[in-house]
Amino acid sequence: MRISEKGFTLIELMIVVAVVAILATIAYPAYQDYVVRSRRLEGQSLLSDAAAKQERWRAQNGSYMIDYSATNVAKLKLPYGSQSEHGYYTLSISGDATSYTLTAVRAGSQLADSKCGNFTLDSTGKKGMVAGTPGTVELCWR
Repeated sequence: MRISEKGFTLIELMIVVAVVAILATIAYPAYQDYVVRSRRLEGQSLLSDAAAKQERWRAQNGSYMIDYSATNVAKLKLPYGSQSEHGYYTLSISGDATSYTLTAVRAGSQLADSKCGNFTLDSTGKKGMVAGTPGTVELCWR
């Protein structure tokens, strides 16, 4: 009588390792791309929040905020100041009493985003990309 052995052979184990390696090679870059795209949404959200606060400021004061120093940007009372929630973008504002342009500038690990650069949003609601940074409105604002 022969006793049956239990377990895996080395060949079976190597096949499983090869399959896992192939899946990881495909999945990891896709995961990284997904993470970078999700961080872009954080920058776009920062711009949308700031635009809503600017409109509220205009409704209460009759014009848009004129002085865009750091202390006055704090008057917009954004939840994280001039930073996005996790610090991947920093808000800057330019304009006058009748119009403004909001810019979300990449910061931290988001600087590695080679497909999309810095976002802009103006008082008319026009979405854009800062000149000289990669990406297009169609690609990055989706």
